[in-house]
Amino acid sequence: MVDAVISFFQESVRNPQLITFFLAMLPITELRVALPWGMTLGGLEWYSAYFWSVAGNYVIALIILFFLEPVSSWLRQWKLWDRFFSWLFARTRRKGKLVETFEFWGLVLFVGIPLPVTGAWTGCVAAFIFGLVYRKSIFAILLGLILSATVVTILTTTGKLLISM
Repeated sequence: MVDAVISFFQESVRNPQLITFFLAMLPITELRVALPWGMTLGGLEWYSAYFWSVAGNYVIALIILFFLEPVSSWLRQWKLWDRFFSWLFARTRRKGKLVETFEFWGLVLFVGIPLPVTGAWTGCVAAFIFGLVYRKSIFAILLGLILSATVVTILTTTGKLLISM
């Protein structure tokens, strides 16, 4: 599926900075795929791939944090969406013990450790569920993205993390 998404962007956009930016916005790829793609297949310098992947992931995080409460409240009036949000919030509660315990710094680490089911998307849901203040949450997510991008950049430049198609 990730290959199909990358292929779609490569065929339709063709600008490596924008592809990196858009890949970083998606929940499946985020910057864990966007950054290595930009540095390898996109042909970007590490600092350009770093910037565009953090920017894309951060922009979508701002949007999610701002709209999550009103959109989820509105959608929960339908049974299908209510079940989806109940599942999502329960799953995030189970995975988000770090955020619940350490709040700001827990959110930084939760977003900053580049593993599956962590990242800006899930971090936004965790911040919402655990009632973290919006301003602190957006700053914690930014710090987490910088941490994650640094780890992914190091892994990519040392050859420990490769992306191929």
